[in-house]
Amino acid sequence: MIIKILGSGCKKCVTLSENTLQALSNLGLQAEVLKVTDFAEIAAYGVMSTPALAIDEQVVSVGKVLTAGEIATFLQAR
Repeated sequence: MIIKILGSGCKKCVTLSENTLQALSNLGLQAEVLKVTDFAEIAAYGVMSTPALAIDEQVVSVGKVLTAGEIATFLQAR
């Protein structure tokens, strides 16, 4: 599983990344977590508001800092 945090590296993006790692830990899952900061690459996903979260190349959240519990819900659906 590849998870991408799409954003500029702002505080919200950092928090989303931390919550993602916490959700993975809580579920006992392993995944590659990548931070994408290039705006051209972010725009290629159709994202115009950050932070955004993509799981296996599918954007699941845009413009919101998800909690670890909310992220876990998306992970369990995989």
